[in-house]
Amino acid sequence: MPQQFVLALLLLWCGVVVAFNFEQLQQQLSARFSAARLPVFKEWQQTLVAAKNLKEPDKLKRINDYFNKNVTFDDDQSIWEQSDYWATLVETIGQGRGDCEDFAIAKYYSLKEVGVPLAKLRLVYVKAKLEGTSGPILQAHMVLAYYPAPNADPLVLDNLVPDIRPASQRTDLHPVFSFNSEAIWTGVAENSAKKAGTGQLSRWQDLLQRARNEGFE
Repeated sequence: MPQQFVLALLLLWCGVVVAFNFEQLQQQLSARFSAARLPVFKEWQQTLVAAKNLKEPDKLKRINDYFNKNVTFDDDQSIWEQSDYWATLVETIGQGRGDCEDFAIAKYYSLKEVGVPLAKLRLVYVKAKLEGTSGPILQAHMVLAYYPAPNADPLVLDNLVPDIRPASQRTDLHPVFSFNSEAIWTGVAENSAKKAGTGQLSRWQDLLQRARNEGFE
């Protein structure tokens, strides 16, 4: 019995409605990247199936652990020969490498797919305090934040620190602004100034369009 059919039966048995066309995504990955990445893609599928009916904190852990385990940090110049490139989820799985934006974006799309409401998710541009050879330095960084309630202390999903921790415990991060597919905020708090739409973030708009072309919404 074809594996895709077995997966479809499993999803129906679990009461899961999946928007992704996994067969189409797999074909795209195979065409653009090495077939050696297909087992990792299959593991991503299985992770989504397993996470779909979990409670939200457990969904966060499953998705966060999957990408922190299966994607190696690298810079855009090494991966894409560009100074700044925001990869789609398929590109990140296909390369097996990504920078901080790629980790955050892949987790964002995966959590949306397993039923976490968009209103609870924001990509957050921060300055991260790192230890340099001559002392602490601030470096541009991106994380994914999850808000269990509108005014709650958000939880931070990060590739630098594998544990999911409340933002109040991440004193090494200094938020600058946050956004998702619908809006942009000047900070991270619920009462931060909010602007409808994200047209001023050209790289995000480009990423959204490329993701739609792959089959993501």
